[in-house]
Amino acid sequence: MKALLASWQVWALAAAGFAALTAIFAKIGVAGINADFATFIRTLVVVALAGGIVAFGGQWQPLETVPSRTWLFLLLSGLATGASWLCYFRALKTGDAARVAPIDKLSVVFVAVLGVLLLGEKLSLANWLGVALMAGGALLVAL
Repeated sequence: MKALLASWQVWALAAAGFAALTAIFAKIGVAGINADFATFIRTLVVVALAGGIVAFGGQWQPLETVPSRTWLFLLLSGLATGASWLCYFRALKTGDAARVAPIDKLSVVFVAVLGVLLLGEKLSLANWLGVALMAGGALLVAL
């Protein structure tokens, strides 16, 4: 188990999975509020930047106007973002960036699949071919 946790491939795949969840949770979480304000909530780590975008953009909303479902999914999105970053940096610490990054970018593939399964989004045959090519390309670069 210790060897598995030391593997950059495991951490890169975990980073991709968490990055995919970030996109899915954010998609659900931004419903009913401004996307910049949602980014502010989700990225508490970068409060100054997100707060500046919201404040200077005139898009501030009273906190009590944010629906509880939105709070939940933005919280989940923020947690998934943090987990993705932690896994990505752990993978980069022990693996080659040229091999870690393509696996991390499998999040695009995961988002496509999760978008269909969880959000009811539709993909054409050409879209699925593109998803398959992205997955294959990421794996070929990483090997």
